[in-house]
Amino acid sequence: MKIDRQEYDRIADLINSDDSPVGIDAKKTHVYIIHLLQSIERRLDALEATSKRD
Repeated sequence: MKIDRQEYDRIADLINSDDSPVGIDAKKTHVYIIHLLQSIERRLDALEATSKRD
């Protein structure tokens, strides 16, 4: 996985949890992933709509 170090650190800070035995907050992690997937879905829908018009 290639990811910019600054972006990696931003995401790690976002999902970090000192209270978790694995070091991340599972709920925050899942919410973040779902949010990104919804964003991808919206972009894909827009691309599909554009390609159907052409």
